[in-house]
Amino acid sequence: MNRTFLRPDDVRDLVAEEFGADRRPAALDRLTGGSKKGVYRLRLDDATSVILYVWAEAENYWPPSPAVEDDPFTDASGADLFAAGHAALTAADVRVPRLLALDPGGRRLGAALALVEDAGATTLEALTERDPAAAVRPLAALGDALRRMHATLGPSYGKLARLADGRARPSRPAEDVVLDRALAHLAARDARMGRAHDRIAAHVRRLRDAVAPRERYGLVHGELGPDHVLVTPAGEPVMIDFEGLTYFDAEWEHAWLRMRFEDAYPALRPPALDPHRLELYRYAQVLSLIEGPLRIADTDFPGRRWMLDLAEWNIAKALAVL
Repeated sequence: MNRTFLRPDDVRDLVAEEFGADRRPAALDRLTGGSKKGVYRLRLDDATSVILYVWAEAENYWPPSPAVEDDPFTDASGADLFAAGHAALTAADVRVPRLLALDPGGRRLGAALALVEDAGATTLEALTERDPAAAVRPLAALGDALRRMHATLGPSYGKLARLADGRARPSRPAEDVVLDRALAHLAARDARMGRAHDRIAAHVRRLRDAVAPRERYGLVHGELGPDHVLVTPAGEPVMIDFEGLTYFDAEWEHAWLRMRFEDAYPALRPPALDPHRLELYRYAQVLSLIEGPLRIADTDFPGRRWMLDLAEWNIAKALAVL
């Protein structure tokens, strides 16, 4: 696929419209890491900067794949999901980049876009590695934000937009969705996983059978890692990449957090969680981190080696329990 990314001249009219006719784009730097949308740091001629998000076909490296029909974590990309997530997190008093402009219809660039505050380039991941003492306060503040999110309850599990527009609510438990999602991810193209398919499927079903019924769903980010949190010069944690925000079990969030934050996870001061639900979700996420990286590694994504290494790491974890 030929991928054409934005250049400063492409956003000249956008800058004039949003910031005044006397303002000019000085530079437009495409930031690394984005695989579903383009993320650009737009530097203006007065030495200020903003972040530009662009949802366009050329910016999305993910090929389509079959999905479980009521899986709320599929298709987690788009300006409408960004807007809904931004509003919900703001209402829950969670710090997110300030929204400066939103064009979901693609009127100005031919693709949906959002302009947001530039909260800086320091991620919580980098700060934790470089200066663990300086990361203590933002980690604690992030833990507080997560508790506010998980206490913001929805009427059912599912994407915010789906529940808000009155579409039918899911008719089965969330853990059954996770079971089907995990079994679907066993189609990953790896010979070792193929040979272990039946044993892994049986293990997932045993994990599901141990989960007790429950219906209490809070706001979860879905894939929150320390690289999805920026830290301002004032030490505020700023949550980003929240298009996947949904109502779901807090255990889904914490299974991911425990994996991604590793030794820093206790600093979030996690609450008491259902250990059986947590283990089902943890293992399902391991399988997801095999299928997804192997699928995107078959495209022209520039981080192919990283994706293959991620899949390999999770294949080892998936097989270790057998």
